Amino acid sequence: MTALFRALEQDECGDLVDLAAEAVVVTDPAGVVRYWNPAAELLYGWPAMAMVGLKLCELAENRELHREEWALLVREGAWEGEVRRLGAGGTAVAADVRRTLRRHPNGTLRDVVEYGQAARSHPHWSALDARAELRRTTAACWELDTVATAASPGAEGRVLLDACRIIDVNARTVRVFGGSAEREQMIGRPLTDFWPAESRDDIAQLIADALKRPVGSPLVRTLGPYGLLAGAIATAWRSAEPGRSDALFLMVNGAASDDRTAWELRASEDRYRKLIHFTPTPLLYVDARRSGDELARLRAGGVTDIAGHLEDNAHLVELAKDIVLVTEVNEAAVRLFGARNAAELIQSVRYLFSATPKMANRVMKAHFEGRRNYVEQAKMHTFDGRVRDVVLSVTYPAPPEYLDTTFITIEDVTERLWTEAELRRLQANFAHAARLSTLGELAASVAHEVNQPLSAIMTNADTSLRWLNQEQPNLDKVRMLTERIAASAGRASQIIERIRGMAMKREPERTRLNLRATIEEAVLIARHEIEAKGIALTLALEDDLPVIHGDRIRLQQVVVNLLINSLQAIDHHGPKRREIRLAAAPTDSGVTIRIHDSGPGIAAEHLASVFDSFFTTKDGGIGIGLAICQSIITEHSGTISAGNHDAGGAIFTIFLPLDHPQA
Repeated sequence: MTALFRALEQDECGDLVDLAAEAVVVTDPAGVVRYWNPAAELLYGWPAMAMVGLKLCELAENRELHREEWALLVREGAWEGEVRRLGAGGTAVAADVRRTLRRHPNGTLRDVVEYGQAARSHPHWSALDARAELRRTTAACWELDTVATAASPGAEGRVLLDACRIIDVNARTVRVFGGSAEREQMIGRPLTDFWPAESRDDIAQLIADALKRPVGSPLVRTLGPYGLLAGAIATAWRSAEPGRSDALFLMVNGAASDDRTAWELRASEDRYRKLIHFTPTPLLYVDARRSGDELARLRAGGVTDIAGHLEDNAHLVELAKDIVLVTEVNEAAVRLFGARNAAELIQSVRYLFSATPKMANRVMKAHFEGRRNYVEQAKMHTFDGRVRDVVLSVTYPAPPEYLDTTFITIEDVTERLWTEAELRRLQANFAHAARLSTLGELAASVAHEVNQPLSAIMTNADTSLRWLNQEQPNLDKVRMLTERIAASAGRASQIIERIRGMAMKREPERTRLNLRATIEEAVLIARHEIEAKGIALTLALEDDLPVIHGDRIRLQQVVVNLLINSLQAIDHHGPKRREIRLAAAPTDSGVTIRIHDSGPGIAAEHLASVFDSFFTTKDGGIGIGLAICQSIITEHSGTISAGNHDAGGAIFTIFLPLDHPQA
């Protein structure tokens, strides 16, 4: 203690006294704090920058008792005992203190030096407990320049906070409020840049009221129940230092606790940044605070239909593209965009929406609605002139997270989409080949179907000529026969068009389908072949089948394939009962189609493999028919299954979901 006292005598408080384990407080004779060492910060929770210039009596739990003790100190030159002061956590802190009054050589009062430590008499207090508790409650403190507020008398909310410029902040303020900014980056900027939006009105009101009070007179408020500072205690007072009445101290306690040291935090952040930097997925940090403020303003103004509001006020979307900033990117993002370095990507987010402008509206809508994530597949321009297909995922921060940590991941799916398109092309080729193969097997049926209307045309034409060659032509008969010729020609045209549709190579075409008519057309293609084999075909198609969304030709291909499979199973094994039953019925969520034949069924060991590509039990078969059927039904978001019916024979069950308006 002698070394400490000597340091104080020599005004070397910034050296040895800063390292003291005891709380050391130096005041002038009137009790105004001139020095407050780090141990005092730990003990009472108040940072030094907030205490210098404040009267010590302002912290006393019992001010009358404090005045009596101070008077005794002045009379006797020293005082020792227990004091109770209001800590930064809002509760009283008991401390054992020793005060010494020092004088100048001429006998006038110089200052008061106070040494203190946690009171041993406190029933639940130990030095370790005190340090742990006060480390949690050490306040975040700001020193603000309020000169500009004089130019806007009566200013409120954001206007007032914009006028308050940061002079200084302590380490906890940087940690809790600074986001990615360092202390030097915060100084000189308006308080608005760092204060959470959800409590700006509260803190603006506190500052406005504190500016009306005398210097050195603290005003204490509890902040609202929402966000990062929910329930925090905020204290504001004007500086008591001569000539600095425009400086305002603002202290916040209880906002967020973090017992880690600054070195631990820095090491943790470094590890995290390295992980982000080297991850193979393109990642971008985005500061969306200003956009969040605008959306909060719209919400407070009564806007509920944000999508319509943004459509009517397109300038808001354009503004957001400029004020929302990319603050950090990883190496994978640099490669994706073909940039020279990360600095090229550190700018406004406008370049993210250049190829898909309306995506910005949807991202803002998701933010306004309070969603945690938003995902969209879109196109994106790169800096080297390419256009990529990507899946963009936005993760929005939620209180108490910082609004400057909106997180965007971008997955390049260009190659995957190309591969999927190639796969669909190959599947279409296989499906086309299968249709041609099926039509080849049904050549006799096709010829029979076409010959029927052609025979009718020839018969009616011959009869019509005979009526015309009579001495008195019967024009009524000729007219009737001509109408029959036209009808038969139309039927032949329909048959040819149906067969042509099956034979053509074409891209899938999804339309709203009358499923009953679609199935009946498919049955017409295979009916003659079925009947020629002496097989009875029973249709049980309910009248109220709902409309679905699909490709008519491809769905008909499935029905024809299954009918031909049933025909071949019955014909090859020759059961006594030769029957195929095709039924379709609506369900709550779609349509179920069942095809049941009286053949031998499917061997148990083959049930799990019937839909595998190139699996077949037929002589000369190549095993793609059922695989194609499954791929077509899957493309229609449906399911197909195979099994054996209880009454014998195989049964195939197809489920197709209901049509959706957005499809």
